Amino acid sequence: MNHDSYSDNDIAAILSDARTFAFVGASANSNRPSYFAMKYLLGKGYHVIPVNPGHAGEQILGQTVYGALADVPGAVDVVDIFRNSEAALGIAREAIALKDKLGLKVLWLQLGVRNDEAAAEAEAAGLTVVMNRCPKIEYGRLSGEIGWAGVNTGTISSLRPKLAAHGVQSHVLATKR
Repeated sequence: MNHDSYSDNDIAAILSDARTFAFVGASANSNRPSYFAMKYLLGKGYHVIPVNPGHAGEQILGQTVYGALADVPGAVDVVDIFRNSEAALGIAREAIALKDKLGLKVLWLQLGVRNDEAAAEAEAAGLTVVMNRCPKIEYGRLSGEIGWAGVNTGTISSLRPKLAAHGVQSHVLATKR
């Protein structure tokens, strides 16, 4: 697969189908991208499981932190890697080994994180791979929320955005793209 670009339909399908994310490299520091991405996705109704051996047993945003993917109970749809590109291969291999146990479908590497070897191994194992993207930004872009900040979403539409059941200015992803 070409990982230089992804179609909006592919990203929207992942975000629409996923219910649970495991954030590998989650941080308790409110200034870190993993913290505010986690806060945003929790606010959108996703279940987000933080994974960080340095904070195992603690809580981040009310969610129990696990020391490793192998410690995570229950199903995980997306493993989201908040580590550097060099660490991504080892995490991808761990995710592949746990794919069936977790019911894993997607390996997602955050902005600035790209590892083609990890992507090739994950895809060979049947996982969908997204690299150098942020689910928070993609959700905001595809729902239209990010446009409030003056960001060009690349979409021109006269359709009103779908509003979430709660909150002010809270959009949800359109079911059809």
